[in-house]
Amino acid sequence: MAMTIHVDIVSSESAIFSGPALMVFAPASMGEVGITPRHSPLITALRPGEVRVQPAEGDEEVFYVSGGILEVQPHVVTVLSDTALRAIDVDEAAALAAKEHAEQAIQDRQSEIDYARAQAELAQAVAQLRTLERLRRRRGS
Repeated sequence: MAMTIHVDIVSSESAIFSGPALMVFAPASMGEVGITPRHSPLITALRPGEVRVQPAEGDEEVFYVSGGILEVQPHVVTVLSDTALRAIDVDEAAALAAKEHAEQAIQDRQSEIDYARAQAELAQAVAQLRTLERLRRRRGS
């Protein structure tokens, strides 16, 4: 049997995933990271994007996170995020509307705070749309 690492993905509302995995990929602040069993300890910020979990059995699972924290211990990976969803649960229409709203807010910039908030909202909406696009490509292959 292959060596696994326990993965917990938790949003501010509930636990989204908990189980063993062969590998985990996450959008760390410095770039995508790949975590395998016995990885050295690490704590890093996450950017909005997708977290991919390769379970010991079954197909790869894909999740959207709005950012947050990734904690890695030799036998446990924990993803803490304000918003975490299974990729199939991402609402494409809402993400497109949020993207358009954020783009409009950037154009109508009234203050630095509004601009920063609009940039963050745009990054999250684009990350949601990319997650959906990649999920569709995987299913199509």
